[in-house]
Amino acid sequence: MDLRKLKTLIDLVSDSNVTELEITEAEGKVRIVKGASASGVPISTQQVMVPASAPLVAAPALAPTAAEIADAAAVTAAAVAAEALAAGHSVKSPMVGTFYRSSSPGAAPFVQVGDTVKEGQTLCIIEAMKILNEIESDKAGTVKQVLCENGQAVEYGQALYTIE
Repeated sequence: MDLRKLKTLIDLVSDSNVTELEITEAEGKVRIVKGASASGVPISTQQVMVPASAPLVAAPALAPTAAEIADAAAVTAAAVAAEALAAGHSVKSPMVGTFYRSSSPGAAPFVQVGDTVKEGQTLCIIEAMKILNEIESDKAGTVKQVLCENGQAVEYGQALYTIE
């Protein structure tokens, strides 16, 4: 079994409520057990069984994964969103999808920072299940911040714009 795959499995077990995972493949068998020691201190043990013919090699130092980078970006975006909420009215996403500032890749954005918007004016598009949904302003005012990047995945209730 590939060491990267093994590391991924260990991370999955440690981050979940699963206490034991056993996988058998052609290359060998892996059993990962998470539990507590007699003193009550959480421990994590990994038992790896590989065929004797399989050479063991040290795992190279891993660079940050895309998921770790995305998590760091999400934390930063959450901090920006928290500041924006204190500064004015936020327009929130009514659905999960992909955020787009314009109607097509080469077109100008619907609104820019500093633009005055009317209630009901289109601010952006959120694509969900191959359907393009126009998101309209629920308040008249001036766009103070755009809180999402073009092409970014957004969650339900996530702040998209700040309007004052």
